Amino acid sequence: MLPNSAARAISHYLSMADRLLPGWIRGFYVVGSVALGAWRAGVSDIDFVAAVDGDLGERDVRRLALLHKAGNVPAVWQALVRARPAIPGTLNGVFVAASDLGEPVTQIRPVASHSGPSLERGRGFKVNPVVWKVLAEKGVTVRGPSPDELGLDPEPDKLREWNLQQLHGHFAAWADKASSGRPPRKPLLPAHRVALSTVLSPPRLHHTIVTTEVISKEAAAQYALDTFEARWHPLIRLALARRLGLPAPVGADAYATGPRRLPGLVGEFVRDVIASADRHCQDM
Repeated sequence: MLPNSAARAISHYLSMADRLLPGWIRGFYVVGSVALGAWRAGVSDIDFVAAVDGDLGERDVRRLALLHKAGNVPAVWQALVRARPAIPGTLNGVFVAASDLGEPVTQIRPVASHSGPSLERGRGFKVNPVVWKVLAEKGVTVRGPSPDELGLDPEPDKLREWNLQQLHGHFAAWADKASSGRPPRKPLLPAHRVALSTVLSPPRLHHTIVTTEVISKEAAAQYALDTFEARWHPLIRLALARRLGLPAPVGADAYATGPRRLPGLVGEFVRDVIASADRHCQDM
């Protein structure tokens, strides 16, 4: 079952897709927080995998770029009305040729993907062992056959390795930059807000490395509280509160009132998560 507001957003998106690229989207599957039972209106995006009828011509690429804008008009409008720099409720996803869905996930070359303002042709981060595991086990079918009929190969033997690579690649680089004088930023979002939005992602990857199961960011907060040192607990609780739109919890006030310190602290926490994941892999 889809949450009502998510269902409305998806219906609008597919209606626009069928006008701009008639008959192209043969299957549409929702993954991410919706599939994991952690989607929140006004907070979460909507992640999807679309099975499509072949490649795109140049004219089709332009139409796909237009789809990402027109299909997400409701989310953009709500963000403007509420004066929010972020745009929750945006549909972000990857388009894969239906004939390629049975291939091992790391060997699939996506037709295209879009995330945020970006449209990429022939690329798509969401084609990976984690997303394919969620798609195979919990994906929500909006159009097409159910995921268990697609012949998916999430390559479970590569799941731990892929998560560890993400920690040592993207997140290690993020931590280094966060500890520098120029921490990561996003349009209209200050560095401390970007840092807080990053806190819960590395523990998610850590959890998958340890258990081979995929959890939501909210579940990763509790996992992090159970797993990592008490000195990180105020930071974890603050990140969770911000994600849920709640005030800073007791004990996290110092973090909330010291935004300049936050990127560096989050960078330290990320490095601690990476070191813990390495230790676990060495002990296996």
